[in-house]
Amino acid sequence: MATTKWQGVFPAVTTKFKENEDLDHAEMERHFAFQIDNGVHGLVTCGSLGEASTLSFEEKLEVTKTALAVADKRVPVLVNVSETRTRNACRFVEQAAAMGVQGFMVMPSVLYAADAREAKDNLRTIAKAAQLPIMVYNNPVTYKVDLTAQDFLDLADCEWLVAIKESSDNVRRITDLRNALGQRYQLFMGVDDLSFEGLAVGADGLLAGLVVAFPKETVVLYQLMKAKRWDEALKLYQWFMPLMHLDVSNKLVQNLKLVETLVGVGNENVRRPRQPLSGAERERVTATVRAALETRPDLGNLL
Repeated sequence: MATTKWQGVFPAVTTKFKENEDLDHAEMERHFAFQIDNGVHGLVTCGSLGEASTLSFEEKLEVTKTALAVADKRVPVLVNVSETRTRNACRFVEQAAAMGVQGFMVMPSVLYAADAREAKDNLRTIAKAAQLPIMVYNNPVTYKVDLTAQDFLDLADCEWLVAIKESSDNVRRITDLRNALGQRYQLFMGVDDLSFEGLAVGADGLLAGLVVAFPKETVVLYQLMKAKRWDEALKLYQWFMPLMHLDVSNKLVQNLKLVETLVGVGNENVRRPRQPLSGAERERVTATVRAALETRPDLGNLL
């Protein structure tokens, strides 16, 4: 029986590459440790920000193996499931479960936009194969599949579905889900620049992006919100907002890898067809990061 209660800040970690596009496990070890050392409550590998679409089946398992070794059970490691075929997703979760992951985040079957009946059956089938706790990634904006509160009520008998990453870009969904579902699922806000709003109306955690470069600030924001220290949290959130906007973009990977590089915790290596930012796009992100660093708050006064 799944009794997992996830909460807190879970970074959707970036996948590190060498210049030749091979996996860079040493860089990932450093970065995953940086996240944990700064207080995050879990790691999610191989998501959209982790460039899942460019990773082979075996590479996703390799990245997750590295995360598991670094975490060493200090925080749960979830691997994202983003296969085009349900049978492949089942094979993937079975192998990842055998490696020792603590759970999964499951996206809709990519490429094909399933209807609600198909999407719910897909989740049930993967959950049966996984036999581990699952966070359902609901992102109708990007993946064109939208599971509503009624759909999650229909799925409530599936014990392994324990959490929802809500990325509809509509903060009203958190309240609607809570009203309809009570405490049946943990609710995670999956849109960075709705973090304050999502936590204010009852989200249990953040499945975050900018945390990859600013983990301490993200964790403190979460802690302040949970302590109902609204004024202090709002001030931190307002500082953070220009950076958080960079997560809501078709080029979120390039944006955030540049941010990581500018703050000294990563590099810009991506897999083609993606390429590092250039020109006006690069100048805009660089200016945003420099302005944030110049006004970076003293967190010592907030803890």
